[in-house]
Amino acid sequence: MKILVINAGSSSIKYQLFDMSDDSVLAKGQCDRIGIAGGNFKHKVPGRDDYKIDIQMANHAEAVKLVLDTLVSEEHGVIKSLSEISAVGHRVLHGGEKFSGSVIVDDKV
Repeated sequence: MKILVINAGSSSIKYQLFDMSDDSVLAKGQCDRIGIAGGNFKHKVPGRDDYKIDIQMANHAEAVKLVLDTLVSEEHGVIKSLSEISAVGHRVLHGGEKFSGSVIVDDKV
């Protein structure tokens, strides 16, 4: 099972793709300066040279597309298809007094 974990901030996205069969990190990286001049993208795969580019990302949708396209790219990717990702987790802050630990986001939450 592969799980993509995302931590999106106001002008950045950090991500890691985990292979839960052996608890390994397949890839990790970040998009910085989303919606701001001077954007850049870093993608790291253990055992390979880091992939870094300066790229303008107008919004978070463009940044997420860049992450997903890179994960499946022939040159820099680590999976053949996005269908290999079984789950996506997102770090959400501001649980207040109601949520003090991890929860599954459902209709009740």
